[in-house]
Amino acid sequence: MPPRRRPASPNTSTAPLRDLAMPAQSPPVPLDDVDRQILVLLSKDSRRSQRALARELGMSAPAVGERIARLERLGVIRGYGVHLDWVAAGFPMTVYLTITAVQGYQQRDLVEKLALIPELEGLDIVTGAIDLLARLRVRDHLHLRQLLMERVWQIEGVQRTETSLSLVEVGPKNLVAELLSDPSGDPA
Repeated sequence: MPPRRRPASPNTSTAPLRDLAMPAQSPPVPLDDVDRQILVLLSKDSRRSQRALARELGMSAPAVGERIARLERLGVIRGYGVHLDWVAAGFPMTVYLTITAVQGYQQRDLVEKLALIPELEGLDIVTGAIDLLARLRVRDHLHLRQLLMERVWQIEGVQRTETSLSLVEVGPKNLVAELLSDPSGDPA
């Protein structure tokens, strides 16, 4: 049996990001105009058939299929999804939670514990006066209070939080279409 490793004390490290798994940075994939057009069309309707895409692009369906398969294989297309109306789904409140960690605490531990919270929609490690920025979906103020008191504030390493409620959400824009429609890559 291998010897048991004693976990390092979370407060002794001077590099709180050292244990955080950083995503590998791969070079950008070269995209031509057809690739960009496919991405823009799929961003508008990811359920569009290859045949419909081919008609719109003036190509054969197998050629479009090969392009899509290549974009998936290279990781440009990471998946396809559903866009929910969160109000209709019963989670009308968007909450932004800034989190400051105890100085020297390993942020990987915080990230792992926060990731277990079902209401967590997104989590970013940021620069500045705070360490983490979380986006949460909740039903109402009572749900938010329970989430903070019973989950977030119970996580070891959380020193301070600040909560901001979204008053109005401006509909999501199609970032794919806006950034990839111009072949030069420069915003107008």
